[in-house]
Amino acid sequence: MVGSHLLYFLVEKGETVRAIHRKDSDINSVKNIFSLYTSEADILFNKIEWKEADITDIPALTEAFMDITHVYHCAAMVNFDPSMYKQLKKINVEGTANIVNLCLAKNISKLCYVSSVAAFGGTLHGKPINETTSWNPDERNNVYSITKYGAEMEVWRGTQEGLDAVIVNPGVILGISPHNEGSSAIFAFGARGLSSYPTGEGGIVDVRDVVKSMILLMNSNIKNEQYILVGENITYRDLLNQLADLYGNKPPTRKLSKSLMLFLSNLDWLYSKITGSERRLPKANVRSMFNNSNYDNSKIKEQFNFQFTPTTETLEWVVKNQIS
Repeated sequence: MVGSHLLYFLVEKGETVRAIHRKDSDINSVKNIFSLYTSEADILFNKIEWKEADITDIPALTEAFMDITHVYHCAAMVNFDPSMYKQLKKINVEGTANIVNLCLAKNISKLCYVSSVAAFGGTLHGKPINETTSWNPDERNNVYSITKYGAEMEVWRGTQEGLDAVIVNPGVILGISPHNEGSSAIFAFGARGLSSYPTGEGGIVDVRDVVKSMILLMNSNIKNEQYILVGENITYRDLLNQLADLYGNKPPTRKLSKSLMLFLSNLDWLYSKITGSERRLPKANVRSMFNNSNYDNSKIKEQFNFQFTPTTETLEWVVKNQIS
């Protein structure tokens, strides 16, 4: 999602852009995102130079880095199933190490890495999480969080070796993706209508704010800093209520049972073992539904006078423009 919106804002500003894609990627779907912003989607899309390369394929990646000055690293695997740890580590940690090493070898002027608030430690004594919150290896960290933290360590290692870099840590990114993937599932739930709600709270952010922040930081003199990108801390009940209103559904009225969801997670694990299918409800997902995480976005707001898009405006934009 982030990459497709970033491409639009870069080419719209007249930047010369090379984008990498995997062999099985449907790059034409990016035009669907461009069409949200302009009637000249084809013209802008055709300005992108596409290179087939995987971030774990060093020879192909090396070729893609030729004559590049600035790098936006948005690629990652998002999965919370512990059985996927090795693959997550290869893509998120080793892939980022490859990007960092090539940035150093090719004297790249600046790198922007898209991390996640998942790479921070948990709230201590009810205080909001900020950029100085320390990672706690003794917490019950999920495999995705572990690998995103590991990827950040690769970026910081690069800065010690002379690379200028910035890291952004978005919350749950709300927006429109080329294939209605990832956080778009939230809108699928909203469209169907739910009778129950999880009791947790988390940070959300508009995808357009994420992209604008990235470009702002890359064009600034800021280096070797990271920024939390959260437009609002919101309870999942409030979020589902707003979606229910936009879709014309009844809002959820019953609290979701954590014990029931953990039981269903156990059944999901058993089913995946028997059938070899992908996990649909790992325990980490269940825990996140009931955790209360609060994030401090004051750093980017105060340093750049950055204004985040109101949640109501984001939700209305997505519901109105969802790709069918």
